[in-house]
Amino acid sequence: MRCGIVALAGDPNAGKSTLFNALVGELLAITSPKPQITRVPVQGLLTDADAQALFVDPAGLMEPAYPLQRAMRHAAVSAIEGADVVLHVHPLADHPAPPLEQLLADAHALPAIRLTVYTKADLVPAGRRPEIEAGALAVSAATGEGMDQLKERVTLALPEGPFLYDPEDVGTQPLRFFAAEFIREAVFAELRQELPYAVAVQIDAFRETETAVYIRATLAVERESQKPIVLGKGGRTIKAVGTAARARIAAFLGRGAHLDLWVTVWPKWRADPTRLAQIGLPTHKEKGR
Repeated sequence: MRCGIVALAGDPNAGKSTLFNALVGELLAITSPKPQITRVPVQGLLTDADAQALFVDPAGLMEPAYPLQRAMRHAAVSAIEGADVVLHVHPLADHPAPPLEQLLADAHALPAIRLTVYTKADLVPAGRRPEIEAGALAVSAATGEGMDQLKERVTLALPEGPFLYDPEDVGTQPLRFFAAEFIREAVFAELRQELPYAVAVQIDAFRETETAVYIRATLAVERESQKPIVLGKGGRTIKAVGTAARARIAAFLGRGAHLDLWVTVWPKWRADPTRLAQIGLPTHKEKGR
């Protein structure tokens, strides 16, 4: 039996989250045409008869500009350092991929087992595809091209050992984590420009029954002037966010969902260590590094 951690590493918008979802077979990681929406690393499981892979999808490896981004990068680098296997994810259209060490110059040590995975292969016509380096793979999460081969390569790279999680599990994080993520996904879909990046989501209540789940959540912005934009005229925007998020949560849980959304202000939360810890991103100092 084999079992291990597989981290996806790459630039923002390299297709990591879409690839992650295709690998685990569930829409666990939120996606958007906007770049850099992953904050806290998402974890998902792929288990077959004799192998279990814990895939980890952290934030894209950008150069951080403010405390939230620094906390995101620190969480991403830590997740990659702790993996048994790293998938270096890069769009095929932007071949070649930069050296992994170049993207992770601040890492203390990188896993020895690495595989370069070129994504979005379906967007590059066959006659215009570059010749990729030996050992790399070109895949498409949209069409399934190369996915079986990628899973086989990952399985062979995992260390020997017993399963760490129930084979029936698809994720390791609590349901309220995914509820907050699905609300954020709806925020990115409904709000324009830079405002979604200034929104944090906190789950205040999460109550389950056999037929439905009740969720009360706070959407926090940084300034009073942002509240009416999130609410929308007559509450239309927050209603649209709730409708989209409720459908996503209900599909994920397989039962009805009731969402109670509130909007508040956390002044300058993206630079506040306490607020960052609340959303699952302890700062550099708090992690003792």
